Amino acid sequence: MRPHIRRRRSISATWSVRIAFLSAILFVLSGLGHRFERIETPEFLWLLAIVAGLALLALLLAFNGFTSVWRRGDRGFPSAFWGVVIALIVLAPFATTLYQALALPTIYDVSTDITDPPDLFAAGQRTERMNPLVNDRGSRALQSTAYPQVTGRRYDGSPDRILSAVTKVIGNNDWKIASQKGEPGVDEEILLEVVARTWLLGFTSDVVIRLSDEGDTTYVDMRSVSRYGIHDLGENADRITAFMTALDAEVQSVQPEEETAEPAQ
Repeated sequence: MRPHIRRRRSISATWSVRIAFLSAILFVLSGLGHRFERIETPEFLWLLAIVAGLALLALLLAFNGFTSVWRRGDRGFPSAFWGVVIALIVLAPFATTLYQALALPTIYDVSTDITDPPDLFAAGQRTERMNPLVNDRGSRALQSTAYPQVTGRRYDGSPDRILSAVTKVIGNNDWKIASQKGEPGVDEEILLEVVARTWLLGFTSDVVIRLSDEGDTTYVDMRSVSRYGIHDLGENADRITAFMTALDAEVQSVQPEEETAEPAQ
């Protein structure tokens, strides 16, 4: 009668898939908590660090499980395999973030006007825990080199018409207007302070849009500042560029209607 040899189960493989699942669940729950404003951003960043650490631990345990399966014939290959798969899925956003952090300049305050950026004026919007506002020569030089497309716009028309278009684009982006300073026809400069959040994880930036009355034209400037984190990963520059592009389209879409409404000469 042949002796029955019972194969050991790899402890590392078993724990790799368990820890990988834990990291994925923590990632989803903390992301939802931050997106729906149940978790503050500083605490969320700590949770992300824990998620990344758990995923890396799961990956190491999975590789150790593969080694025991190969060398000693232990059971646990499926567990190690799924531990690797889940851990890599969890780590994929972190890898993308790392690439962006290395490829893009370390700034979080971006403006279309690098010499005289619009001021954030709404009281109570920013706290001591948030990033300080910056306007130093070094950060502005980094911005102008990395994001030359971030520029203001000059539009034909009065500030009240351009303000209407700006407000509509803000609404289309689901941004929240926090405060307005100045009125069309009364002040030469109008400031709109807006709270903008990323669509997936809900990271918040403070945005200020400045409309300058130049007579027959109106000049629009914009500034976007991340509340937390020393690196915005290009988010603020992308936000400004996308907003200006949408504003161009909105202003052009209403201009023909106004032209046709003018009496014939």
